[in-house]
This record gives sequence, structure tokens and C-alpha cells, in this order.
Amino acid sequence: MAQRSLSTLLGTPWVRVGSAGGLAVAALVGFLPGPGLGPSVADASGCPAGMASIDGKFCIDRYEASTEEGEILASGKFKVSKKHSPYKPVAGLTVKAVSIKGRVPQGYIDRDEAEAACENAGKRLCTDDEWIEACKGKNPTKYPYGDDHEDGVCNDSGVSSFNLLYGPGNNQPPEASAYTRENMNDERLNEMEGTVAPSGKFSKCKNSYGVFDMVGNLHEWTASGGGTFRGGYYLDTHINGDGCDYRTTAHDHLYHDYSTGFRCCYGGDEQKKVDAAKKKAREEKASKDDKSEAHVTEASKSGGGDVEKSRGKKSDKKKGKKSKRKKTEE
Repeated sequence: MAQRSLSTLLGTPWVRVGSAGGLAVAALVGFLPGPGLGPSVADASGCPAGMASIDGKFCIDRYEASTEEGEILASGKFKVSKKHSPYKPVAGLTVKAVSIKGRVPQGYIDRDEAEAACENAGKRLCTDDEWIEACKGKNPTKYPYGDDHEDGVCNDSGVSSFNLLYGPGNNQPPEASAYTRENMNDERLNEMEGTVAPSGKFSKCKNSYGVFDMVGNLHEWTASGGGTFRGGYYLDTHINGDGCDYRTTAHDHLYHDYSTGFRCCYGGDEQKKVDAAKKKAREEKASKDDKSEAHVTEASKSGGGDVEKSRGKKSDKKKGKKSKRKKTEE
């Protein structure tokens, strides 16, 4: 069963619930969904709780996302049943994203699953531009904390759990044949000491907006349809670019392994585009359903007429047989 998102199950658009003081705040609060549809509590910045405002243009999760399992009720409210293990894939489950300090963030997740988890929280994946802008801070720098790399500030020099589990020993890399999808999603990989850290544990790994772990810890998926994750992870923040410029596009949107995580964004011009696209999709689906229903109704009527005609033919045949028997008797 494919993971379900609120947008695929709920046929109602986001509801405007009001605004707060200040133009930027009003623009953001205007996107807050109604009761049960997502984050409805805004802080002083106009963003939902647990999110930071990026110069009043959009909101972003302060911490990398962890996930919770549950179901979407008819009202649209997400009913949580339990926390999902950050060490296991979410395939076939309905989960929502949560941004909570101290929780181990979700790895083993692909781009589409991350998008669905954000939608089930009433949010969305960040665009590439939003992600980069947030990562670099108010006065853009290469790393969240400055232009020069500093050892130990972010979780970017951990141990290679894959080498330890599947290599020949002495932390040497394994044979190429070891890099299977199954092995790359082994839950033991992120359970080892020196791998993924609880969100916010590296307290100095934050930018001027107060957003943590955008470099290192786990790769973070963006909304790019082809498949893009950014920021590097606990073993590498340099190979595909330094710090906030780190970008991987080698995998498609359905790829996941122990290093792939995400965080969500909310509000701003992009939210309008996303909501407009959802509305259009709902309208197209409703139109398609109406046509399908009309076709079934017409077919039913036509079929009913055929039945009546068939009954008439059978009746005529019976009458014909009776007439023949009568003539024979005469």
C-alpha cells in the first residue's frame, strides 16, 4: 500500500483562519489550516509552533523531521497511533512529520514519502531556493555558523557504520556487491554510536534564524521533482559542495537509504502554488468522477431497456408457440 497524504484523502481546500499584527505575519498566518487539518498554533513570528520565520516569507522546521504513525480521519485530522522508529523505512505506512528537539530524525525515507509526511502535518517540502536561503542565514554564509568550516560544530565527521558492518575490517569499504538496497537500509546503520544524532544535540550547528542541523546529520530532501537532497550527512558535507551548497542529484525521487532525511516548510508564495495545484487536482478528479458516474447511470438505463426488449422477445416467442399448438389442434 502506498503511503497516503492528506491531499489525496481530503477534498477540502486550506481554510483561512485569521491574521496577526504585521504584514509579513499576516501573510504567513493566512495559510494556517483550520482545525484538524494541520499546524494551527502560531508563535509570535506567525509561523506554526516549532518553525522559524525566514524574513516573513515562509516558515521552516527548526529541527530535522521525525515521524509518527497514524491514520487520517474523515474530518481530515491526523490521529497518531505511535511514534515511528527513525531506523526503519516508512513504506506502506501513513505517517506525519514532526519537528521536535531531542528526537532522532527519520532516515530511510524517499522524496515522495517525505512530501506525504509533510502534507499530513499540514506543511510541504521546501523548495531548493527556500532551503538554501534558510541554511545560509540572514547574512548568507557557506555554513550555518559562518564561512569557514569548524570541526565538531555540526555532526559531519561520524563513523562509517556501513564499512563497519559490511567491510572486511579495519574500517575498510566493502566490495561493490555489498551496496544493495537492502543493506543500505539496514536499521543497524544508524543505531551505531557516532552516526545520526538527536535533533539539536549539536547546539552550535544552527544559523541566525535558529534552525538546527541543516548541514550534516542527515541529507534533507527538497521538493525538486527529479530527486534532490541537500546539506550532507554525518560522514560528508563536502563531496557534492561545501556546507549549505551541498547538493546530491544522483538518485531519483524513490531512492532512500540510511542517510536520507528531510524537514518541512510552510506558507509563502510556494504554499499558494501548492494549494492551487491541489485544488486543480481535486477539481479534475471530481470532474472525472462525475463523468464516470454519468456513464454508469447511462449504461444502467441502456441495459434496463435491453432487458425489457429481451423480455418482450421472449414473450412474443411464447405467444408464437401457443398459436402454432392451437392451429395443430384444430
